[in-house]
Parts: sequence; structure tokens; C-alpha cells
Amino acid sequence: MIIAMLLAHLIGDYILQWDALAYWKSRALKGVLVHGSIVLVVTVLLAALTDLSWWTWAIFIGLTHTAIDAAWLWFNRRFTPRHGLYALARLMLDQIAHLSVIAIALIASGYLMPSSLLSDLIVTLQTHRVLAIALGYAFVTLPAWILIEFTLYGLVNGSAPDLKTTTHNKYIGSLERGLMTTFVLLGQFALVPLVALPRLVLDSPHILGNDRTTLYVAEWLGSLAVAVLIGLGLKRLTGF
Repeated sequence: MIIAMLLAHLIGDYILQWDALAYWKSRALKGVLVHGSIVLVVTVLLAALTDLSWWTWAIFIGLTHTAIDAAWLWFNRRFTPRHGLYALARLMLDQIAHLSVIAIALIASGYLMPSSLLSDLIVTLQTHRVLAIALGYAFVTLPAWILIEFTLYGLVNGSAPDLKTTTHNKYIGSLERGLMTTFVLLGQFALVPLVALPRLVLDSPHILGNDRTTLYVAEWLGSLAVAVLIGLGLKRLTGF
């Protein structure tokens, strides 16, 4: 159940949140409700595949997720951010809130112990290798893209990412990270540069030498680092 709920969060909150829905959610309560409904359905389905009796906790997670997002909508309407790091801080606080709710549900239902959260998670990942790999691959797609964009724009630019100009790298970057993660997991480290370098070479005439150079290189390195780290982590946990 631990991995299932983490996987449900990544799928519902990232992979199934397309650009138009993300914009709608940030502007209107109807958008929040649609997004929350998707999270609820995904959470209930994955919970049912693991433990049919856990459906009440799955509903609790889905409804609380919707409430948290609605609270952010209310907050954003009343407070105008004065610094670019607001977007990064908001993302971190939002994820901490959602993951805390999942942890509370797992602890209350006996799937986690407060005194051994990390060790329980590691043992679960080692025991359920297929689910652990699915979780890793889910993370290196859109969740990793969002994390990289918001982190680097906040730290390098001091601003929120301009997703309209970075969307073209969303799916290409996800595919690259997936391939690099696979090569690291299989121990084929020499193949990682074959995936990482082509986009840098192809984009260099348009990117390098202008005001986006630092940010672009930082994004490229961040994407590479995430893929390698997730690949190494999965390799260690699953014994591949």
C-alpha cells in the first residue's frame, strides 16, 4: 500500500495533470475539483488493487488533496507573491502537505510506524521490486520535470518557470530521463552520454551564448543528475 499510494500521488498530481488543467486549477475552483476528482479516482483504484478494505482511506486522501489545492487557490487570490522563490516554496509546501496526508493515512491504518518511516519504506521498496521500479520511472517523467523547472528557476532566476517556453522539453526530457535511468539500472553507464548529449548539441546554436545559457545548462545537468540518481537508487534497492 505504501508504494501504491506514492504511485497514485505521482500519477494523479503530475502525470494526469496536463497544462490546460494546471492553468485552470490555478484560476478556478472548478479546475481544482476536476483535478481533485482525478486524484481521487486514481487513489481509489490503486488502493483497491492492493487492499479492497482500504477504500475509505483512499477517499480521505483524495478529498484532502482537493481541500489543500482549494486552500492554495484561496491563498493565491489574496496574497500577491513578491519574490520569485515563492513558486518554489509553494511547490515544496504543497508536496509536503499532500505527502503528510498520505503518511497519516498509512500510519493510522497500520501500514507505517511513526518510529520507522524510512526503514519501512526501504523494506517495502526492496520487497516489491516491480512496484519500486514503476515508482522510480513515474518520478523521472513529469514529476522530475516540474521539480527541476521550479527549483532551477527559483534558485537561478529567482522567478517562477515560464512553462509556455519550457513545455517543448517536457516529454523529450521525460523520455531522455527514462532511457538514462534504464541504462544505469542495467549497469550500461557508457550509454548514458548517448542519450544526454544529442539535445544539448542540437539546441546549442539557439541557447548557448544568450541570457538563457546558464539556466539551460543547469536544467540539462539537473535532468541528467535525477536520472542517474534514480537509476542508482533502483539498482541498489532491487538488486538489478
